[in-house]
Amino acid sequence: MKQTLLDYTEGRNAPLPDGPWSMYQRWEDLMCMHIPVEPQALLPHVPEALELDIYDGYAWISIFSFNVRNMQLRGLPKFPYAHKFLELNVRTYVRHQNIPGIYFFSLDAAKIIPVIGARSGSLPYFKAGMKAAKKNGWIHFSSHRQHDASAYFKGRYKSVSEPEKPLLGTLDYWLLERYYLFNTVKGAVVHIGIHHLPWQPAQASVVYENGGIDSLMPGDIEGEPVRAHYVEALDVIFWPVKYS
Repeated sequence: MKQTLLDYTEGRNAPLPDGPWSMYQRWEDLMCMHIPVEPQALLPHVPEALELDIYDGYAWISIFSFNVRNMQLRGLPKFPYAHKFLELNVRTYVRHQNIPGIYFFSLDAAKIIPVIGARSGSLPYFKAGMKAAKKNGWIHFSSHRQHDASAYFKGRYKSVSEPEKPLLGTLDYWLLERYYLFNTVKGAVVHIGIHHLPWQPAQASVVYENGGIDSLMPGDIEGEPVRAHYVEALDVIFWPVKYS
Protein backbone atom coordinates (compact mmCIF):
# COMPACT_ATOMS: atom_id res chain seq x y z
CA MET A 1 0.00 0.00 0.00
CA LYS A 2 2.73 2.50 0.93
CA GLN A 3 4.20 2.23 -2.56
CA THR A 4 0.91 3.17 -4.22
CA LEU A 5 -0.45 5.88 -1.90
CA LEU A 6 1.02 8.59 -4.09
CA ASP A 7 -1.08 7.36 -7.02
CA TYR A 8 -4.05 8.91 -5.21
CA THR A 9 -3.51 12.58 -4.45
CA GLU A 10 -6.61 14.23 -5.92
CA GLY A 11 -8.29 14.46 -2.51
CA ARG A 12 -5.56 16.57 -0.91
CA ASN A 13 -6.28 20.14 0.21
CA ALA A 14 -2.58 21.02 0.51
CA PRO A 15 0.41 20.60 -1.82
CA LEU A 16 2.54 17.49 -1.61
CA PRO A 17 5.85 18.06 0.21
CA ASP A 18 9.00 18.30 -1.84
CA GLY A 19 11.32 15.33 -2.06
CA PRO A 20 10.80 11.66 -1.20
CA TRP A 21 8.78 10.47 1.79
CA SER A 22 10.82 8.93 4.60
CA MET A 23 8.59 6.84 6.92
CA TYR A 24 5.50 4.65 6.79
CA GLN A 25 2.98 3.75 9.50
CA ARG A 26 -0.31 1.90 9.53
CA TRP A 27 -2.85 3.15 12.08
CA GLU A 28 -5.45 0.63 13.27
CA ASP A 29 -8.54 0.77 15.51
CA LEU A 30 -8.41 4.53 15.56
CA MET A 31 -10.76 6.56 17.74
CA CYS A 32 -10.99 10.34 17.68
CA MET A 33 -13.10 12.61 19.90
CA HIS A 34 -13.59 16.29 19.12
CA ILE A 35 -14.13 19.06 21.67
CA PRO A 36 -15.18 22.65 20.79
CA VAL A 37 -13.48 25.38 22.82
CA GLU A 38 -13.49 29.16 22.82
CA PRO A 39 -10.65 30.45 20.62
CA GLN A 40 -9.53 33.05 23.17
CA ALA A 41 -9.01 30.32 25.77
CA LEU A 42 -6.83 28.29 23.41
CA LEU A 43 -4.75 31.06 21.85
CA PRO A 44 -2.20 31.27 24.73
CA HIS A 45 -1.38 27.59 24.19
CA VAL A 46 -0.58 27.86 20.47
CA PRO A 47 2.67 29.41 19.13
CA GLU A 48 2.22 32.93 17.78
CA ALA A 49 3.79 31.91 14.47
CA LEU A 50 0.81 29.62 13.81
CA GLU A 51 -2.71 30.82 13.11
CA LEU A 52 -5.41 29.09 15.15
CA ASP A 53 -7.94 27.58 12.75
CA ILE A 54 -11.63 28.15 13.49
CA TYR A 55 -14.81 26.38 12.38
CA ASP A 56 -18.19 28.06 13.00
CA GLY A 57 -16.70 30.29 15.67
CA TYR A 58 -14.94 27.55 17.65
CA ALA A 59 -11.44 26.20 17.93
CA TRP A 60 -11.33 22.42 18.36
CA ILE A 61 -9.26 20.00 20.42
CA SER A 62 -9.21 16.35 19.39
CA ILE A 63 -8.04 13.24 21.23
CA PHE A 64 -6.87 10.33 19.05
CA SER A 65 -6.08 6.79 20.22
CA PHE A 66 -4.84 4.02 17.96
CA ASN A 67 -2.42 1.18 17.30
CA VAL A 68 0.65 1.93 15.19
CA ARG A 69 1.65 -1.05 13.06
CA ASN A 70 4.48 -1.79 10.61
CA MET A 71 6.40 1.42 11.23
CA GLN A 72 9.50 1.54 9.06
CA LEU A 73 11.87 3.96 7.41
CA ARG A 74 11.86 3.99 3.63
CA GLY A 75 14.09 1.32 2.16
CA LEU A 76 14.68 -0.41 5.50
CA PRO A 77 12.98 -3.38 7.18
CA LYS A 78 10.58 -2.91 10.05
CA PHE A 79 12.13 -1.98 13.39
CA PRO A 80 12.52 -5.25 15.34
CA TYR A 81 11.11 -3.79 18.57
CA ALA A 82 9.47 -0.48 17.79
CA HIS A 83 7.45 -1.20 14.64
CA LYS A 84 4.22 -1.49 16.63
CA PHE A 85 2.98 0.42 19.66
CA LEU A 86 -0.06 2.19 21.09
CA GLU A 87 -0.40 5.95 20.78
CA LEU A 88 -2.65 8.64 22.22
CA ASN A 89 -2.39 12.21 20.97
CA VAL A 90 -4.05 15.54 21.70
CA ARG A 91 -4.16 18.13 18.93
CA THR A 92 -5.69 21.32 17.71
CA TYR A 93 -6.05 22.84 14.26
CA VAL A 94 -3.89 25.60 12.82
CA ARG A 95 -2.82 27.21 9.56
CA HIS A 96 0.60 28.32 8.38
CA GLN A 97 1.01 30.27 5.14
CA ASN A 98 -2.66 29.42 4.52
CA ILE A 99 -2.01 25.67 4.68
CA PRO A 100 -4.29 23.80 7.11
CA GLY A 101 -2.51 21.57 9.58
CA ILE A 102 -2.27 20.12 13.07
CA TYR A 103 -0.55 21.36 16.21
CA PHE A 104 0.07 18.75 18.91
CA PHE A 105 -0.19 19.46 22.63
CA SER A 106 1.01 15.95 23.46
CA LEU A 107 1.62 12.52 22.00
CA ASP A 108 1.85 9.55 24.38
CA ALA A 109 3.44 6.32 23.16
CA ALA A 110 3.88 2.94 24.79
CA LYS A 111 7.51 2.42 23.70
CA ILE A 112 10.52 4.59 24.36
CA ILE A 113 12.30 4.32 20.99
CA PRO A 114 9.49 6.04 19.04
CA VAL A 115 9.38 8.70 21.76
CA ILE A 116 13.10 9.44 21.40
CA GLY A 117 12.88 9.50 17.61
CA ALA A 118 9.84 11.75 17.54
CA ARG A 119 11.30 14.19 20.06
CA SER A 120 14.32 14.57 17.80
CA GLY A 121 11.85 15.73 15.16
CA SER A 122 10.40 18.35 17.56
CA LEU A 123 7.13 16.53 18.36
CA PRO A 124 6.07 16.53 22.05
CA TYR A 125 6.08 12.77 22.68
CA PHE A 126 5.88 11.20 26.15
CA LYS A 127 6.38 7.64 27.37
CA ALA A 128 3.20 6.15 28.84
CA GLY A 129 1.90 2.88 30.17
CA MET A 130 -0.80 1.87 27.71
CA LYS A 131 -3.17 -1.05 27.14
CA ALA A 132 -5.75 -1.92 24.49
CA ALA A 133 -8.02 -4.95 24.24
CA LYS A 134 -11.13 -5.96 22.31
CA LYS A 135 -14.04 -7.22 24.43
CA ASN A 136 -17.66 -7.81 23.39
CA GLY A 137 -17.43 -5.50 20.39
CA TRP A 138 -15.71 -2.69 22.29
CA ILE A 139 -12.09 -1.57 22.20
CA HIS A 140 -10.91 -0.83 25.74
CA PHE A 141 -8.04 1.68 25.79
CA SER A 142 -6.08 3.13 28.69
CA SER A 143 -3.02 5.38 28.98
CA HIS A 144 -1.14 6.78 31.99
CA ARG A 145 1.79 9.09 31.29
CA GLN A 146 4.97 7.77 32.90
CA HIS A 147 6.31 10.98 34.45
CA ASP A 148 2.99 12.76 34.92
CA ALA A 149 0.47 10.48 36.57
CA SER A 150 -2.22 13.15 36.30
CA ALA A 151 -2.29 12.85 32.48
CA TYR A 152 -4.34 9.80 31.55
CA PHE A 153 -7.15 8.40 29.43
CA LYS A 154 -9.42 5.48 30.20
CA GLY A 155 -12.37 4.46 28.10
CA ARG A 156 -13.90 2.15 25.52
CA TYR A 157 -15.23 2.72 22.04
CA LYS A 158 -16.88 1.03 19.08
CA SER A 159 -18.19 1.85 15.63
CA VAL A 160 -21.94 2.53 15.39
CA SER A 161 -22.33 3.31 11.66
CA GLU A 162 -20.94 2.44 8.25
CA PRO A 163 -17.77 4.27 7.17
CA GLU A 164 -18.44 7.33 5.03
CA LYS A 165 -16.16 9.82 3.31
CA PRO A 166 -16.83 13.33 4.72
CA LEU A 167 -18.06 15.96 2.28
CA LEU A 168 -15.98 19.03 1.52
CA GLY A 169 -16.99 21.92 3.78
CA THR A 170 -18.36 19.77 6.61
CA LEU A 171 -16.94 19.76 10.11
CA ASP A 172 -15.80 16.15 9.73
CA TYR A 173 -13.81 17.01 6.60
CA TRP A 174 -12.32 20.08 8.31
CA LEU A 175 -11.24 18.03 11.34
CA LEU A 176 -9.76 15.05 9.51
CA GLU A 177 -8.31 16.13 6.17
CA ARG A 178 -5.04 17.66 7.40
CA TYR A 179 -1.72 16.95 5.64
CA TYR A 180 0.83 18.94 7.66
CA LEU A 181 2.02 18.79 11.26
CA PHE A 182 3.30 22.13 12.60
CA ASN A 183 5.39 23.15 15.59
CA THR A 184 7.93 25.85 16.42
CA VAL A 185 11.54 25.58 17.63
CA LYS A 186 13.44 28.75 18.65
CA GLY A 187 11.15 30.91 16.55
CA ALA A 188 11.33 28.73 13.43
CA VAL A 189 8.24 26.94 12.17
CA VAL A 190 8.72 23.18 11.91
CA HIS A 191 6.58 21.29 9.43
CA ILE A 192 6.20 17.60 8.65
CA GLY A 193 4.24 16.61 5.59
CA ILE A 194 2.09 13.49 5.53
CA HIS A 195 -0.09 11.71 2.99
CA HIS A 196 -2.85 9.11 3.12
CA LEU A 197 -6.03 8.23 1.29
CA PRO A 198 -9.09 10.32 2.21
CA TRP A 199 -10.54 9.50 5.62
CA GLN A 200 -13.64 7.29 5.71
CA PRO A 201 -14.71 7.41 9.36
CA ALA A 202 -17.66 5.73 11.02
CA GLN A 203 -19.51 7.37 13.86
CA ALA A 204 -18.34 6.04 17.23
CA SER A 205 -19.80 5.46 20.65
CA VAL A 206 -17.27 6.30 23.36
CA VAL A 207 -17.53 5.76 27.11
CA TYR A 208 -14.76 7.55 29.02
CA GLU A 209 -13.71 8.96 32.37
CA ASN A 210 -14.28 12.72 32.41
CA GLY A 211 -11.24 13.31 34.57
CA GLY A 212 -9.01 11.76 31.94
CA ILE A 213 -10.30 14.09 29.24
CA ASP A 214 -9.66 17.14 31.40
CA SER A 215 -6.18 15.90 32.37
CA LEU A 216 -5.11 15.90 28.72
CA MET A 217 -6.37 19.40 27.87
CA PRO A 218 -3.87 22.29 27.76
CA GLY A 219 -3.71 24.56 30.78
CA ASP A 220 -6.93 24.69 32.77
CA ILE A 221 -9.22 24.29 29.75
CA GLU A 222 -12.08 21.87 30.23
CA GLY A 223 -14.46 20.54 27.62
CA GLU A 224 -16.76 17.77 26.53
CA PRO A 225 -16.49 15.79 23.28
CA VAL A 226 -19.44 16.39 20.96
CA ARG A 227 -18.35 14.20 18.03
CA ALA A 228 -16.51 10.89 17.85
CA HIS A 229 -15.22 8.79 14.95
CA TYR A 230 -13.83 5.30 14.45
CA VAL A 231 -11.53 4.23 11.61
CA GLU A 232 -10.51 0.62 11.17
CA ALA A 233 -7.20 1.37 9.43
CA LEU A 234 -5.30 4.16 7.70
CA ASP A 235 -1.95 3.91 5.88
CA VAL A 236 0.20 7.03 6.30
CA ILE A 237 3.54 8.16 4.87
CA PHE A 238 5.65 10.95 6.36
CA TRP A 239 8.23 13.35 4.96
CA PRO A 240 11.35 14.54 6.83
CA VAL A 241 11.19 17.50 9.17
CA LYS A 242 11.67 20.91 7.52
CA TYR A 243 12.10 24.39 8.97
CA SER A 244 10.91 27.78 7.73
